Amino acid sequence: MQRFRSLAIFLLGITGVLVTVSCSSGTSTQAPTTSTSTAAPDMRDLRYCEVLLVSLSEAQPIASVYNTYPLNDCPESKWSALDPKALATQFGATVAMLNGPRHWMINHVEKVGDKTSEKADFGGIEMYKQATVPIGSLVDQARPYSPYPVSRSTIFTYNAGTEIFQLTSPDGSVFVMQSFSQQKDPSLTLSSLPSLATKLELPAGWKFGSRFLTEDLKIVTVKNPAQVLQDNLGNSYSMVPATTDN
Repeated sequence: MQRFRSLAIFLLGITGVLVTVSCSSGTSTQAPTTSTSTAAPDMRDLRYCEVLLVSLSEAQPIASVYNTYPLNDCPESKWSALDPKALATQFGATVAMLNGPRHWMINHVEKVGDKTSEKADFGGIEMYKQATVPIGSLVDQARPYSPYPVSRSTIFTYNAGTEIFQLTSPDGSVFVMQSFSQQKDPSLTLSSLPSLATKLELPAGWKFGSRFLTEDLKIVTVKNPAQVLQDNLGNSYSMVPATTDN
């Protein structure tokens, strides 16, 4: 338990993001419901938030990940009022983590395989349960510019004509921004991203840049795990796979 209390940040593999942590040992008083909702035709720059409910197991912690997309845009008045400790108690989790607000940089996402319709209410904010994943080493995954594997079975699409922002590692691997965060820098917006390089603390050999797509870019991570990282501001990126058979 103490290792959770001592951590101020945590990077999760679904979106590669920064979250805050509180702990509890209560039992659940909230039952999930099921429903369906229609995704937006273009999700670029849409605001979203996540709640992670972490439970201990003999092997490693397990996180149930809930996301507001496409149910709502995570209203700020309700989001800022959430108490992670109270949520952990309410849902019977060891740790409740808040991740957001964030904004999507992709235009479309396709989930391959089973699609969840389970949702829960967090302080008046409805969220879908998107995954239940082992989260491994919290410390290792919290390091900026450190890629790590994520099993998510998704296809991220960036439309032709879209400006994308990317990191290039010393070995030439390209990581495209999938979402930007307003947790460390609340002033960050889509229109301010072209000047993001002035705020990044790039390791030696890393480069930040942007380009306009002449054709759709699809990051397919179905057969193999995605490679995800975040920069020092908590913005998250996915590596462009070297092969299309992914």
